[in-house]
Amino acid sequence: MFIYQKDFSQGKIGLRIVGKIIVSTGRGGTGKSTFVALFTRYVDSHSILLIDLDPDESLADMLGVDMGKEGKKTVSDALYDIIEENKRSGQTGHKPLSDLLGHMIKGGDCLYKGGKFALISLGKKLTVGCYCDADDIIKSVIPELAQDYEEVVVDSPAGLEHLNRKITPDIDDLFVILDPSEKSTKHIERIKYVAKGVKISYKHFYLVGNYRFNEQTEEYLRDTGETYLGKIDYDPAVREYNLKGKSLLELPENSPASLSVKKILEKAGYKTNV
Repeated sequence: MFIYQKDFSQGKIGLRIVGKIIVSTGRGGTGKSTFVALFTRYVDSHSILLIDLDPDESLADMLGVDMGKEGKKTVSDALYDIIEENKRSGQTGHKPLSDLLGHMIKGGDCLYKGGKFALISLGKKLTVGCYCDADDIIKSVIPELAQDYEEVVVDSPAGLEHLNRKITPDIDDLFVILDPSEKSTKHIERIKYVAKGVKISYKHFYLVGNYRFNEQTEEYLRDTGETYLGKIDYDPAVREYNLKGKSLLELPENSPASLSVKKILEKAGYKTNV
């Protein structure tokens, strides 16, 4: 997941707003989307753009958003429609696809807006090949979209491929969500290795444990030399809400998962809602 928080800097044309990028990443099933959803609930902001790069569209589900019912396309759906239309019209080439889909995202066909947040979802791929075209299009429109929101949060897919594609080359806060397994803890160094190799910069590197950690296994994270912010506490209501398709934004105020994420954000220096 990536977040832009508005700041001011001198651009080529007067004073413009730029973004602070925060990335939430980790292996599959560690709780990245849960973290992003609860981040959305507690960060003190009036306008957040969420970009879900996970093809499973877990973030939309956790926020209670049905893109189809809202009349919004995923980026992959929109790209498929454009490719099929180009086939019918005989048009070829990547630039027209990029220009048109970028317009669709900025124009709102792929952009859901509701209350505190807006959402763009990568969605499931309907064509042969990788997600490279859709990822490149999202990458190209992020800087422009970020100027309209206080934060832009990108929920990354499992693994490291999104880092290789440099969808966000300059990161301020990088959150790594972990489970208590050897593969997950090795993931810490792999993320740093890939980031260095493809020249992705970050200012802060944060570790967050999921609910499977206990006091003993948490010690490993504290001893890594990285900044460990704490763990997301076990909360049976999260599983219940996910099964029923209820938004995690509606969890009770005393929800253990919610309170622990709020504490994690405050430890990272974020202002949270009371």
